[in-house]
Order: sequence, then structure tokens, then C-alpha cells
Amino acid sequence: MTIEGVMTLINSICFVLGGIAIFMIGMGMMGDNLERAAGKNIRSLMGKATRNRFAGVATGTAVTALIQSSSATTVMLVGFVNVGLMTLTQAASVIMGANIGTTISAFITALSLGGAEIKIAAIFALVAFVGFFMSLFAKSERTKRIGSILSGLGMIFIGLNVMSSAVGDVTAEGTEVGNAIRSMFASIGNNAEVLTWEVPVLFLIGIAVTGLMQSSSAVTAIIISLASAGLMNLQMAMCVVLGTNIGTCVTAVISSVGTTTNAKRTACVHLLFNIFGCIFFILPVGIWGNQIAGLIETVIPSTEWQIAVFHLFFNLTTTAILVGFLKYLVKLACIIVPDKSKTVQPHPYEILDERLLKSPAIAVGQARQELVKMGQLAFGNYKRSVNMLLTGSMDSKPEFDDTEKEIDALNKYITQFLVRLSLEPLSETDEKKLSSFYHVATDMERVGDYAENITEYAQTLIENNTRFSEHAVEEIKDMDATLTELYRYVEMAFSAHNLSYTQNIENAEARTDEICRQMQLSHIRRTNEGSCSPEAGSVFLQLAVNMERIGDHMYNIANSIKTYVSDQEGA
Repeated sequence: MTIEGVMTLINSICFVLGGIAIFMIGMGMMGDNLERAAGKNIRSLMGKATRNRFAGVATGTAVTALIQSSSATTVMLVGFVNVGLMTLTQAASVIMGANIGTTISAFITALSLGGAEIKIAAIFALVAFVGFFMSLFAKSERTKRIGSILSGLGMIFIGLNVMSSAVGDVTAEGTEVGNAIRSMFASIGNNAEVLTWEVPVLFLIGIAVTGLMQSSSAVTAIIISLASAGLMNLQMAMCVVLGTNIGTCVTAVISSVGTTTNAKRTACVHLLFNIFGCIFFILPVGIWGNQIAGLIETVIPSTEWQIAVFHLFFNLTTTAILVGFLKYLVKLACIIVPDKSKTVQPHPYEILDERLLKSPAIAVGQARQELVKMGQLAFGNYKRSVNMLLTGSMDSKPEFDDTEKEIDALNKYITQFLVRLSLEPLSETDEKKLSSFYHVATDMERVGDYAENITEYAQTLIENNTRFSEHAVEEIKDMDATLTELYRYVEMAFSAHNLSYTQNIENAEARTDEICRQMQLSHIRRTNEGSCSPEAGSVFLQLAVNMERIGDHMYNIANSIKTYVSDQEGA
């Protein structure tokens, strides 16, 4: 090969690699910003996945079409199953839909390289510029996000165009390099039927390249580019496409390392789905591939669209066959990944799986749920402390101490998770939520601390053999009932991001202030009457203040949702 031929080959390889990079960056930019814009809708879709298997398939298709990555969807599902947000059976149906949703990238590639008179790539290059202009100069966060989505979409087409042009240049007929490359591809079936031994080779190439790149969309785009340049016929392309469906499982398998048994089974279901699908197709494609290709070519003249349609047909057919055997697929995964009697239990506080960070909008929702749990633990300890104070029995003290340790550890773990989550791309509303969550965690932890103070007061009364008067007990019970009512409204408001409870919360919090003042006045009256011992009086005053401050912290939690709830309806 001449020096000129070598330089042509090197330049073309560089452009192909650059085109792949631009394509993948564009896919990531568009998917990330679409996910940020539709975070609430993704959460809603995931909720609908629990209804039945068909809703799960539809959910997987919609979410993957939105974020443009079946691997990302599956990694997300591994995280959901790992923390108990979704059962293995529910995740399995979503995985089936994810495989359908990922085929949209093949149609985007076919549209870009289809050879239409209108230069699609040129149009979308302009779209990328418009998007860049919007994201650079727009003041609205929403407009900037739309600009980033348009930029990402445009970059996909630009990357495909660069890659296709480079492949076309290096394989041009009549050139030294082009003739050599065409001869090489022709030797494995370009102008004739693919030989039987070549089928598994092409299939394994699809697995290996996709496993390395961790993107079946990018590999499919390369396949379509090669086919567009005349280097690969439809039968060859079908063999490689089947391999990409196995290779794309690598990401989920890696993600499942170190997770619960069911999370590992989720990755296994993804792998099994594609293995069975390939088993259904590889033999017909290997034996009658030439005839199948001929049949497809009579219906669809363009090679690019033939490959895209085959990719869609593969996933639709596999889903149609296996969706009826979903339970058996799950059982097989359970056999392959059995329960281990000596499995090391996960740390009790590690309930926010880092895999949720792959989907920040959903991670924010899960963080909120765990804060609700933390609040339940803190208020539960408060109720224990009041019970110990009123009954004079410290029998529940060990349970109180264990719960207090759990609250402190949970506070630390949630805060660390929020720090990691803050580094991910978030919508403006989710950024506000995250900012408020730090304060909410602190408020809930402080409720637990005040409960600890009340427990100490109970211990002091027991040690001094002192009890409160009946009137003082009634006042404490009145304050406790008001705090319980306040907590109930706060929990409903925070867990649902619902401002309709605002008036109830304000009324209850104002009543705690009033009861606290009344308790202090009553204490002064009882002291003057000589009906209250100094030891009991000291504890009673501190108790009143501590209970009132618990109300203040609960009010702060309810108030926190006002910083972001106006940006969305419900949540």
C-alpha cells in the first residue's frame, strides 16, 4: 500500500472514531436533558409498570425511547430492585420494553444515512446550532434545557454524517484502499451468501464490540454506515445486530455486582431475554439468511431501513414470544442466581442505592421517601420518650437507644447520598428539592435529639422518685396530642408535596406555642400554691420548651416544600 493510501486510511479512521464520539456525546446530551425535563413523567411511568406485564413493556419502551439507552434503563432497574422499589417480575417486563425502545436509534441512523435528496444531516446541523444558541443565551432554565436537547439531537446526525462520509471516502471504488477493503468484506459474504461458519463469527463480533463500547446504538449506527457504503450486506448485518443485543447486557451485569440477589437476577433476566431471542433468530438467519434478506429487500429497498426494521422486528417478536412466559423467565433467573444461606446482609442504612444516581429525577424521589422513613423513626422515638415520662417505666429504653443510633446513621447516609446526587445533572425543581432535603434531614435528626432529652427527663424523675401532678399530666397529654396531629399533617404534606395541608399545619403549630405558654403559666401557679416540687417543676419547664421546639422543627419540614412545590403540581 502506498504512503498516500496509508494516510487516507489513517485520516478516515480518525474521522470514523470522531464521528462515533460525536454520536455518543449527542445521544448522552439529548437523553440526559430529556430525562431531566421529564423526571416527573418517568417516575409516573415507573409507577404504572407495577400494574401488569403489558404496562411494564410499554413503560420500558417509553422510558428507553426517551433516554436513548437500554443499558441505562436496565442499570436503573437493577437499582430499583436492589432497594425494593420494584419486584423482579415487574422489572422483567420493563426490560422487555427497554429492548424495543432502544431500536429508535437505528431509525434515526437510517433517516440520517438514507440518501434522501434533502440533506437531513445539514438540517440537523442547523438544529444543533439553534440549540447551542438557545442554551448559551437563554435566561430560562427550561429554554436552556430545550436548547441542549436540540444540540444533542443535532450532534447525533452530525456524528453519523462524519462517520458515514469517512467510511465512504476510505471505501471509494477505484482507490487502492477502497478496493482492498471491499475485497476483504466481500470475502465474508458481501456479494454472496454468508457461509455457515461465518455466522457465529459475525455474531461474536457484535457481542464483543458492543460489550467494549457499552452501546448497542453506536454499534448499530456503525453497521448501518458500513451497509450504506456497500461493505456489508443485510445477512451479515443481521448476524452482527443479533450479537449487539447480547453485548448490551454487559453494562447491567457489571452494575449488578455487589447488589442483592434479586438485583443480580434482574441483570440475569435481561441477559436471558436476549439469549433466547438470539436462539429464536440465529438459526433461521444462519440457514435461510439469504432468502430472508431477499424477502425483506423486496419490501424495503433501502439497506439502512432494512437493518432498522430487522432490529425492531427482532425485539418485537422476542417480546411477543416471551411476555407470556415471564414468570418462567423469572424462575429460571432464580435458579441461575440462587439464594445463598450465608449471604452477607447489606448494611442496614445503605437503602439509597448509588445505581439510582443514573436517574437523578428518580433518585430525588427515593431520597424523599427515605426522609419520610427517617421522620417516622424520629417521631416514633418521641412517642416512646413521652410514654416513658408518663408511665415512669424505662422498659422501652433499649429500643429507644437502637432507634436513635439508626436515626443518626440514616441521617449521615442520606446526607452523603444527597452530596453525591448534587453532582448529577438535575432539573431546576429537583435542585431546589435537594437543597431543602439537607435542612429536612437536620430537622428530623433534631426531633430525635429532643426525644432523647425527654428520655433523660424521665430518668431524672425516676431517680428522684418524683411524679407530675394530674393537671400537669393532662397538659403534657394535650401537647402530645397536638404534636401528633401536627406530625400527621406534616408527613402527608412532605411525602406528597401537597400544600393543601398548610392551614392545618399552621393551626397545629400555633397551638403548640399556645400550649407551651399555658404550661409555663400553670407551672408558676402550681409553684406559688406549693403543689409542685422543685425537681418536677424544673423538668416540666424544660419539657414544655423541648416539645414546643419539636413542633417548630416539624413546621420547618412542612415549610420546606414551599421552595419548590409551585414549580410542579403534585409529585
